[in-house]
Amino acid sequence: MRAANLAAALHGRRSGRGYVARCPAHNDSTPSLSITEQNGKILLHCHAGCSQRDVIEALKARGLWESRAKMQPLGRIVAEYSYTDEAGNLLYQVVRFDPKDFRPRYPDGHGVWIWKKHPHQVLYHLPEVLEAAIVFVVEGERDVETLRDHGFVATTNAGGARAPWLPQYTEALRGREAILIPDADEAGRRRVLTISRALLGKAARIIVWDPEDGKDITEWFERGHSEVELTAQVEGEAVNR
Repeated sequence: MRAANLAAALHGRRSGRGYVARCPAHNDSTPSLSITEQNGKILLHCHAGCSQRDVIEALKARGLWESRAKMQPLGRIVAEYSYTDEAGNLLYQVVRFDPKDFRPRYPDGHGVWIWKKHPHQVLYHLPEVLEAAIVFVVEGERDVETLRDHGFVATTNAGGARAPWLPQYTEALRGREAILIPDADEAGRRRVLTISRALLGKAARIIVWDPEDGKDITEWFERGHSEVELTAQVEGEAVNR
């Protein structure tokens, strides 16, 4: 974690050689926390009087402070994937960094991000899922956006193949046709098998389609395939079953 990363997480701004942000240890209406970096160490000072220990504990509670042994620069944010409730209200985000890394975060209601997993997990683009009769289920948010760009309704769950498939995901897909597309690896195929079992008897129809050209559906499209071909492939799979 660098001073710039920490300041960005606290919605801070540049000030001289460092940064200023709202202090997480008290109800800070104006930025009173100074964040500087010297010799690779982050220095914190709350001008409202909070002790450094209190500030660090507040940062830890938000998932923004770890032991020095675990601190690593996260890099540059390249994408923010927002997960919402049924009404479209933001619950949490999955943030993608360059170099490639993913971190979950959710707002605390006071302008600060808490860099932890939200207690209530939902499917990505939940409102669209609940309105659709046919939903593609893929492994990552980037693949969801690729399918949406080609006119399809698609979803995933935060954490991809590493995260458990939760009962509320199954409920969101109840009565719908679910088209499951795995990533081209063992973990991706195991995930699709798990989801298929969970949806059995709940979804109106379950179709599993492996693109077999590229590591995921995004790469499949990048190799020159089209939405017309995808529709034909999926319909063919449904007929074959």
